[in-house]
Amino acid sequence: MIFKLFEEFKDFAIKGNMIEIAIGVIIGAAFNKVVDVLVKEVFLPPLSLLTDGLDFAKQKWVIRAASSTEVNPKISEVAIGYGKLIEVSIDFFIIGFTVFLVIKFMNSLKNKAENPKDVSVKTPKNIELLDRVADLLEVQNQLLKNKV
Repeated sequence: MIFKLFEEFKDFAIKGNMIEIAIGVIIGAAFNKVVDVLVKEVFLPPLSLLTDGLDFAKQKWVIRAASSTEVNPKISEVAIGYGKLIEVSIDFFIIGFTVFLVIKFMNSLKNKAENPKDVSVKTPKNIELLDRVADLLEVQNQLLKNKV
């Protein structure tokens, strides 16, 4: 049982799936850091300048202010921090748009490679074979129509 599980894991790792996932996670983490710096150091400072020095990360809606009384020596503040949500939303938009562009580019390459008529990109063998089979079936259908 354990040996079978180990063999399946080895097959999974050797086929490249695990390596591709690990590379994706590493690149994603690095990309997240780049976007975080881009938002905090490039986008938000000019936006803060336009809003008279407003620091978005510290923006909040105070529901109950912190106070101190004799009965209750320390009442903590209750607030909704919407500024951080603005920063994270900008991060999300940038990451989402970048992923959209990358997938759009990869799909265009994939579509180009799967088109057997396009000679600028090498078509995979299985697509070439399916295209030849389709051509042969078309010829066969024409021959059968002419016999009838």
